[in-house]
Amino acid sequence: MKLLVTGGAGFIGSHVCGRLLREGSEVTVIDDFNDFYDPTIKRANIAALGSGVVLQEGDIRDRDFVRRVLADGRFDAVIHLAARAGVRPSLKDPQLYIDTNITGTHNLLEAAREQGVGRFVFASSSSVYGLSKIVPFNENLALPQTLSPYAATKIAGEHICGNYAHLYKMRVVCLRFFTVYGPGQRPDLAIHKFTDAIHHGRSIPQFGDGSTRRDYTYIDDIVQGVMGALRYEGPHFDIFNLGENQTTTLSELISAIESALGKKAIIERLPEQQGDMPLTAADITKARELLGYNPQTKIREGIPKFVDWYLNK
Repeated sequence: MKLLVTGGAGFIGSHVCGRLLREGSEVTVIDDFNDFYDPTIKRANIAALGSGVVLQEGDIRDRDFVRRVLADGRFDAVIHLAARAGVRPSLKDPQLYIDTNITGTHNLLEAAREQGVGRFVFASSSSVYGLSKIVPFNENLALPQTLSPYAATKIAGEHICGNYAHLYKMRVVCLRFFTVYGPGQRPDLAIHKFTDAIHHGRSIPQFGDGSTRRDYTYIDDIVQGVMGALRYEGPHFDIFNLGENQTTTLSELISAIESALGKKAIIERLPEQQGDMPLTAADITKARELLGYNPQTKIREGIPKFVDWYLNK
């Protein structure tokens, strides 16, 4: 298969590209190497993938650039992982999130339609569930309110994907990722940030009393779900949760990192952060049945794996 992976130099994207290359696919990556975190990390990710990847450096907000890449590539599918990520940064610059995550997604869908690309996989987020009271979250829940601009752009992206599936019979699969971690995780994310701070004896911020819960998903399991979405032959439009189906409190997470490092955390207690969800919990029944999704790495195994990578990178 000839595949376009947007955001392929990032954490999730580089792992997806590695799997695709091992399975013999031809892979082209779009990435703009923005400075949301150190671009040298992303360039190292691309370099590690080797010469098998074709890199198209540019911004998905640039419609002409996107159209040119799609026209030249003649791709069988697009895996759209590129986005401005993070709840808290989206509160500071919502326009950037709207431009990238909504307009950029539309640019890709329209270019894919023009070129007759038959399959489009969209990376959505557990943040779309907002303050849902029904736990675990399943894909059929009504979603009347999100809690951050980031979450709003992800639900908007899902709706635009649904338009294209309905109007143009493009097969579109939206994957709601639940807090992805593992080797290569972005340095701004909690597990990486906490590990680095504890290792170096710095304090870590704990927002709230430590009781917030997350469904942490190991990167290998996310990649497995993406591969299942590429093979999916169900309705032209569908949505799946990709999580571990297990929740962990913030206090439990910190304790697990302490145990793996053999060091105690210095905790700076702070008020709850505006825009954060108090709980994420994935019902993965649908993904198990229809994508063959079968997550293997629980948090008790995944944290030591991550810490081992961190200490030896």
